[in-house]
Order: sequence, then structure tokens, then C-alpha cells
Amino acid sequence: MRFPLALTAKIAAHIIKHKLRRTPKFAMVLQLEPLHTCNLTCTGCGRIREYSTSLKDMMSLEDCLASAQECAAPMVSICGGEPLIYPKIEELVDGILKQRRIVYVCTNGMFMRKKMKDYLAANYSPALESQISTLLSQRLISEKDAETIRKGKTDGRPVISPSKWMYWNVHIDGLEYTHDLIVEREGVFKECVEAIKMAKLLGYQVATNTTVYKETDVQEIEGMFKFFSWLGCDGHTISPGYDYDAAKKDMVKRLGKDPKAFFLTREMTRAKFTKIQEWGRLFTIFGTPVYQEFLAGKRELTCTAWAIPTRNIKGWKAPCYLMTDGHYPSYQEMLDKVDWNKYGVVDGVARDPRCENCMVHCGYDPSGALGTNYQRGDNWKNFKYNFWPRPKPYAEGQTVKAFNGVSIGRGHLAQAKAATATPAAAAPVNGAQSVYFKRAEAMAPAGESIGCGNGSVSSPDAAKRELLAKIYDAQR
Repeated sequence: MRFPLALTAKIAAHIIKHKLRRTPKFAMVLQLEPLHTCNLTCTGCGRIREYSTSLKDMMSLEDCLASAQECAAPMVSICGGEPLIYPKIEELVDGILKQRRIVYVCTNGMFMRKKMKDYLAANYSPALESQISTLLSQRLISEKDAETIRKGKTDGRPVISPSKWMYWNVHIDGLEYTHDLIVEREGVFKECVEAIKMAKLLGYQVATNTTVYKETDVQEIEGMFKFFSWLGCDGHTISPGYDYDAAKKDMVKRLGKDPKAFFLTREMTRAKFTKIQEWGRLFTIFGTPVYQEFLAGKRELTCTAWAIPTRNIKGWKAPCYLMTDGHYPSYQEMLDKVDWNKYGVVDGVARDPRCENCMVHCGYDPSGALGTNYQRGDNWKNFKYNFWPRPKPYAEGQTVKAFNGVSIGRGHLAQAKAATATPAAAAPVNGAQSVYFKRAEAMAPAGESIGCGNGSVSSPDAAKRELLAKIYDAQR
């Protein structure tokens, strides 16, 4: 089977139950955001700007668990912000699993290894020494880490353990150079890879989560799938980058970049996803084949954003994960009060201009499962996709040159670091001064941001401002 039988059966039973009851609208996946605090400032993410006045606020553990009970979705995607920053993330995962729901921890990967070392410490016995030796030999933990693990963990708190009901869902938007550019920090891709390797060695289920933008090279995305399939990832989620309001505002104000140069139109999405069905055959792509046909431009679907509701610190967010017209105190009140006929694209016409370019999975993937635009044969397609044999790990993935950025000295700040080390490195190339240095010179006094590569890197912290100042001095 492509997906674990227990998970597939749980979701199928949920749909059938509500179809038999003729429930007009019901939740399939809860997008739970216990906080919006994040350790990264990813290009294309509007969360930091949209919730800038409440970044330090958090949902209580009780509210989080009650929200999962309230909407009764069989699957909960814990996102944010970075959910592993949430102080009670272990209790939250444990509580949702005890509710017998499927859990996806949507993470940027930077704290994964720490949480897995906690798991090892809480379960340490001499029987784990073989695994510890393997982790040491692959440099996934240090000798100091091993000593800490062997001391055990006795604080009584739960840990995030391997489970057939839980996935690490790791944000990966390309190979090393591209991913580090989008997350605006060097070294993140490498840490994600090491965290995924460690997770698979310990028996966790792991998926990747990718957003495709205008500048995304689809051949690189295919290479990314090959590489992570070879690493043993259990599945992949992929969705087009959509120009929702908060993301556009963040791009203009924080990065000084035109959103049209970054986000996809509906036509661009279809061009980028021409091979999505082929990818679905080669790799374990999460989502229905009906949604894949939609992405490839072979059919239309109607948005069912109510099936993947978002609950955050302000309430139930409506109408969807990306657009915010209000927050409601309960899921049912949101269902009842929102005029869902005002949103989405029907027969090629956008009901709301903000929906015109949206083809994202949180709005349209459930449509393929729920049969909202049913065509003859759709049920068989979905059945076959789920129950046919899972694609084998892509053996040739080991030949993909995944580490094409900072690992080989091609990081986004490589030229800047060279300039600070030796002013000669800042000399004009072929008679033309690098755009990087022109921008650095112009912005050195304020030090707000640095343009690099084919995108931008935010520089809000003192370390980067200091780096800009050094570049400025080197240029002088």
C-alpha cells in the first residue's frame, strides 16, 4: 500500500460516516497553530507580519486539545510558527495521539534532533547502544550528546516517540542553495537532512512539505524528490506558492520585492505542475490524484477550505489558512456564519479577487477526496492510488547533488564573508560591481536587508548588521 492501512482506513471511515449522515460540511484536517513564533523568516510566509502584534502569545494546551475534539478531524497538522518552540509540544502531540488522531508535526527541522535525543534519553537502556553507535558514526549526535542520553531523562514529561500515527513533516523547498535562500539562513537544509536521517534510523515516519514559487526550477524539485525518496522519506506534500495578502505585504515591506516576481498565477501553476502525475507514480506524493489533475490543468475543482480549518491564538480563522476575514470562537459558528459561496474559483471565475490565483492544497486537496466536482472514475482513481503498491525508494537519488550551497562554499553570504576576510575579494568582476555590494553600500547605515542570489535574505539581527558594516568598510 502507498499509505499505512490504519491511517487510510481511519480517513476513509470518517468520510463515509459523514456522507451517510449527509453532513454538509465537516473537518478533514485541523491546522493547529499553537503559536506564531518562529526562528526563521521564510520568504513567502506572511505569518510573522499578519500576527506581528501577537508573536509572543500562545494557545494553552487545554485549548489546543479541545480544538481537536471540537472539530473532530481525524488528522491534526501542528504548525505555526515553529511548533517545536511551543513549550508543551510533547504534551500536545501525546494528547492528540491519545485522542486517536493522526498527527503531523510541521517543522522547519531545526529542533528535530533535540527532540529525538530527548526520546532516546527517556527510553535509554543498554539495548540502545547499537543505535547510539550508528548515530555517532554518522555524526548525527556528538559524544557529549551520547553521554547525556545515557544519563537518562527523569523529569516525567512525555517525549515525541516514533509512532505509526505520527509524522515529522519537514519544510523543504528545494536543494541546499534554493532552500537556504528561501528560509533566509545558511545551513538549514543540511540540518534538515541530518534530522531526517536520524529520524529514519530511529523508526519515525517522515514527510517533506514543499511550496513551489515562480523562480522554482521543476527539475530541481524532481531531484529533491529523488534525493529524499532515497533517504527513506515516507511521503511528500507539494503545493503552489499563492500570493495571499499577508505574504504580499511582507514581501513588499520587509524585502522590498515585487510579489509578482515570486508567486505563481493560476496559469504558471499549471505549467510548473505539468509532471505532477508522473511524480505521483514515481514518489509517494500525499494528496489525491484528482487534486494532481487539477494542478496539471486537466480539470477544475471547487474550494473546500472548511474541510481544513485553522485554529490559532485568535480563534477559528476564516475563510481559510491563508486568507483572514475574521476569527470565530467555535468551529461550528465559523461554519454557520461564513458565506462560503463568496470564495473560490468556479468555472474559471473568481468569486473573490483574492482567490484568483489560489490552487493550494488546503483549499483544493480535500475537494478531490470529498467528490465535490465528481467525475466518473474518480473513486477508482483514489482507491487505486491509496491501495496500490508504494513506490520504492529512488535508488538513483544518491547521485543527486543535493548539497549545492553553503556545503561547497556557495552559500548566500559567501561573497560577503570573503569581502570581510579580504577587501580584495570585493573588487569589481569583469568591470561591473556585484549587485550584492552595490546594495550593501547603499544600505550599510540602516542594515535592513541583503539581496543575494535569485532572492532576498532578511537581516534583522545584530550579527548581520555587523556583517553589512564590515562590507561597507571594505568597499570604502
